[in-house]
Amino acid sequence: METPESLLYLSHKTLESLSLTIEDAIESIEHLLRRRRQSQVWNAPKAVITPPDGRYMMATLSAADDPPFLAVKSLILNPHNRERGLPDINSLITLLDSNTGLPLAVMDGNWITAVRTAGLSAVAARRLARSDTSIAAFIGCGVQARSHLQAFSALFPLKEIRAFGRGSVNREALCQAAEKLGLSAVASRSAQEAVSDADLVISTVTLSPELVPFLDARWLKPGTFVTAVDLAASWLKDSMPAFERIIIDDLEQETQMPTPLVDPELVNGDLTGLVNGDIAGRCSDDEKVAFIFRGLALGDLALAALAYQRARQSFKGFEIKR
Repeated sequence: METPESLLYLSHKTLESLSLTIEDAIESIEHLLRRRRQSQVWNAPKAVITPPDGRYMMATLSAADDPPFLAVKSLILNPHNRERGLPDINSLITLLDSNTGLPLAVMDGNWITAVRTAGLSAVAARRLARSDTSIAAFIGCGVQARSHLQAFSALFPLKEIRAFGRGSVNREALCQAAEKLGLSAVASRSAQEAVSDADLVISTVTLSPELVPFLDARWLKPGTFVTAVDLAASWLKDSMPAFERIIIDDLEQETQMPTPLVDPELVNGDLTGLVNGDIAGRCSDDEKVAFIFRGLALGDLALAALAYQRARQSFKGFEIKR
């Protein structure tokens, strides 16, 4: 790969202007998951710092030979940011040439995080959700809910969403976004009301030391698919056996985490195994399945690499001379 004489800065606005679709994201993520099996992609477990004041600090690292990039993401979640009029999460991604180590780009991590997270969910959902999914329940109505709405409305014949969250502003914004997509939108009075008849449940509750689990998998009807973006922290642990199968994002990463996402005996495999055919997709219309994930650095690499390549092709971004 020819190394340019400058590196790019890609802002949130510039990344949005690249018009990357959910299909683009899925293709890029699945490409890396297949190359990982061939030892051409490497994914380090995320590094996390949790100060006692409720902040969540994280760094991720992933590298590939095809395409030849290395991505590092630095992220801080601070629930007190909303008091400052700032997003709960702020992050930055740096992209390097994985052969030479030369820096190629610096980009807004919030946009990448939103799109790659929905992309990871979509990779799982295409194999684990019912193809006739029409009702989606959103528990948590912030940035991740909106990115998942965009992704899943493109993948499934959705007709209706149910929204439940503590913030009325976010809930109303999510409902309005759904209506603009031609869907009916219901602001549910309780979490149980939202999920009890849904085909698809997306939980994106903001993590905090004060979070008390309140979602019960026993409320779900047969055939429901759940994607738990919030590490399943909002789900009651003793209800998890209600799922016939649970898939996580990365078995290797999970062995190095101090606290498991879910009882390891309930885990049937991970996303790499699902994409490479080691484990089956949905086995029956009545099967209740959950995808629970911490976040896979490989997903950040997939979207950052895709965004960088598209920006270079379309001559977008701010050039910074070396």
